[in-house]
Amino acid sequence: MSDRQPPEMAQVASETGAKKVHRTWDRVLVSAFLAGAYISFGALVAITVSSGLDPATWGTLPTLFMGAAFTLGLVLVLIAGSDLATGNMMLVPLGAMQGRISMGDVAKNLTLVLVGNLIGALFVAYFLAVQTGVIGTPGASGSAALTHDRLASIAEAKGLHESPWQVFLRGVGCNWLVCLAVWMSLAAQSVSGKVLAIFFPIMAFVAMGFDHVVANMFFLPAAIFAGVPELGWGDVLLNWLMAGVGNLVGAVVFVSTSYWYLFLRDQPAERPSRTPTGGEAAERA
Repeated sequence: MSDRQPPEMAQVASETGAKKVHRTWDRVLVSAFLAGAYISFGALVAITVSSGLDPATWGTLPTLFMGAAFTLGLVLVLIAGSDLATGNMMLVPLGAMQGRISMGDVAKNLTLVLVGNLIGALFVAYFLAVQTGVIGTPGASGSAALTHDRLASIAEAKGLHESPWQVFLRGVGCNWLVCLAVWMSLAAQSVSGKVLAIFFPIMAFVAMGFDHVVANMFFLPAAIFAGVPELGWGDVLLNWLMAGVGNLVGAVVFVSTSYWYLFLRDQPAERPSRTPTGGEAAERA
């Protein structure tokens, strides 16, 4: 079974984006909850493997280790099957560009998926990261103290030190790479091929410190739950807003529109049936 070529990938992406809309709201919400949890698992393991590495000794290598570990999140999303807002920001608008669905369908889907992603991320942040002691609280010792310090440095950088303009631009760069990972995974028809396609773009955006709105739904609340001082919910909401808008621009402008123009602009539009496809997970992002 040969890999797909870019024109075939574009057709599959458009069809997948349209199918995501034609499901019941409860299936979308559960699928989005899982994706938020999966991305949070990737973020949690990324914190764990990069904690305790002194930059004076290791330089920027901790961010490389963190990026490699974080790829777990998108691997789980794509291989296990779930709905991630940043991937849907590319797939669902692409379906609308080809006339398969309406812009109202796009808005409804992205809103519901973002809500589900947030619930999943908050669940992992509170119960599985902080309440378990994997992420320590002030006064912790041992590995818990190291993970607390690592989380604090990440959250403070994202929530306090980056300007809104920087968060927006980092959001653009982030989702350009994330959506390329999703896009290239459509070329592969084997699990190993999909994992390889995912690995490098995801590792790159994390290593460069770009902002992923769903990952930040884990990092920033987890820091508040863990007692990181100075960071407040106002800082968190502003970061989510700017990162989310940047992610949307990165997905729609640099991936959806580009590949629609290259491969789909002159293709006939077809409207798929409205049969729910909640069990279709193979191409879900």
